[in-house]
Amino acid sequence: MSYRILTINPGSTSTKVGCFEGEKELFTVNVAHEASELAKFDGISAQLPYRKQTILAALEEAGIDLATMDAFVGRGGGLLAVEGGTYEINDVLLDHAIRGANGVQHPAQLGPQLARGFAQQYGKPCFVVNPPDTDELTLCARITGIKGVYRNVHLHALNLKETAIRHAASMGKRYEDCNFVVCHIGGGISISAHQQGRMIDGNDIVGGEGPMAPTRCGAVPAAELIRYCYAHENRKEVSSLCTKSGGFVSHLGSSDAREVCAMAANGNRYAALVWDTMVYQVIRYIGAMAGVLHGKVDGILLGGGMVHNRELVASITDACSWIAPVTAYPGEFELEAMAAGAIRVLEGKEQAKVYTGKPCWSPDELEV
Repeated sequence: MSYRILTINPGSTSTKVGCFEGEKELFTVNVAHEASELAKFDGISAQLPYRKQTILAALEEAGIDLATMDAFVGRGGGLLAVEGGTYEINDVLLDHAIRGANGVQHPAQLGPQLARGFAQQYGKPCFVVNPPDTDELTLCARITGIKGVYRNVHLHALNLKETAIRHAASMGKRYEDCNFVVCHIGGGISISAHQQGRMIDGNDIVGGEGPMAPTRCGAVPAAELIRYCYAHENRKEVSSLCTKSGGFVSHLGSSDAREVCAMAANGNRYAALVWDTMVYQVIRYIGAMAGVLHGKVDGILLGGGMVHNRELVASITDACSWIAPVTAYPGEFELEAMAAGAIRVLEGKEQAKVYTGKPCWSPDELEV
């Protein structure tokens, strides 16, 4: 039996919706939302009725009948740290999504709300799969040089894990039997170490770790960052360097990687230096993740929008192929990953996990 799944991935200015029957994509659409329209709402969750109507209109135009769905999957924003996997949307998970329990306001919070609403209407199950707060760090990866300050991880977990699952299958193996360094190189850059089915380390793309990216500063020397903060009194402006105004935006005033490449190609030496620095930092963090895996790496996998750039892939391959074979998966598998996670549960290959509302780790674990 092939299960039919509707997937919903709300973003800042659009909502991606997909309909899948087994692995077959029946329909996808990227429903655009005018910024002026979204600005009318007081908070993310207040957008729910508006986003729901735009989705229903797009599905009606495509002739998609929600009554034929076997399950609904939403992007899982607003949650506390969880282990990877597929989670049924229970009341606790829904409450955390509505209010953004993790303290980060992001449109992905609407994913569980939309999926749960459709599921209740049609009497079907609903899930989130490898939500943004997926956290499987080892204890050694959590401790920093300041007592009481711990590393948390925010990564493109959904796409990272799906890329690894697919690559393992292409090798005739299970994800749980492989070690990979997996990268998502796009507006944000995630670089992660996967050891036998667990993402044991990676950079915090929200907290200012890892390579610089089009809109993100990445890791900055602590003393220099403190100096910078004292010199700039606007806390909101400084904080935005982590996610909105760092990286390419800070250096070149553009978040468009294609524009930066064009600037470099047209003789802008500073643009070329900034681009080369980003690539250098990606290579450095791949090496670090390979070290975390003790050099036992079955593959280095590259995903995300910038992986369409062949020169980028060639540079990383030239620098890192001595560690393990480098394979490019341009773009992302997010909608496909959401459907695949639900199907694994429906087919009995995985057990749906229960969201308890408690983070998957506590500082109490670190007490000695």
